[in-house]
Amino acid sequence: MPQSWSMSWLTVDTPLPSGPMHIAVTPTGVAAAGYSVRDGEAPPCTDERKAAAVTDRIGAYLAGRSRELGLPIDWGLSSGPHRAVLQTLWREVPFGHTITYGELAARSGVFEDVTEPGLAARTVGQMMAANPVPLLVPCHRVVAADGIGGFGGGRVGIEVKRWLLTLEGVLEPTLDWNGPL
Repeated sequence: MPQSWSMSWLTVDTPLPSGPMHIAVTPTGVAAAGYSVRDGEAPPCTDERKAAAVTDRIGAYLAGRSRELGLPIDWGLSSGPHRAVLQTLWREVPFGHTITYGELAARSGVFEDVTEPGLAARTVGQMMAANPVPLLVPCHRVVAADGIGGFGGGRVGIEVKRWLLTLEGVLEPTLDWNGPL
C-alpha cells in the first residue's frame, strides 16, 4: 500500500526538454517522479539531506557524470504484474542498453499464459506509461521492435526519451543536442 501520508515533493531542475522533474519521497525512497508540472503538491520535502541527495544524483546522471542514480525506490505505487515488469526492467536493462516491449514482457515472466499476438507487448507499453518512477525505473530504455516507440507526454515525451537515449549513447547526437558531450 502506498505511503501517501508520508510522501513529500521536491522539484529538480533538469536540462530535459520537459524542464524540471517533480519527485516524491517517502521514508523508504523515491515513490514517484514526473516530467510534467505538478500544481499544489503537498507537503514539500523539508528533509534537506534527502532533497540534496536526490538533486545531486539526478543532476550528475543528466550531466553524464554518473551512469547510476543510486537512489532507493519505494515500490508502493505499483503492485502485482506491473511491479514485476518494472522491477525486471530496473534490474536487467542497464545504462546504454534497450529492450523491446515484447522482450521485456517475456523476461518478466508475467505473460506466460498470453497467447494473443502482440498483447503482452502492448500491455507492457501501457505499464511503461503508468510507471510511477520514470528515470529511476528507466522506461525510456523500452523501445518498439521497429523503432523508438512511445513515451508519455506526447511530443515532449518523445523528445525526453530521445534526449535520454542520446545521453546513454543509444542514439547519435543530432545537431540540436544540448546535453553533455
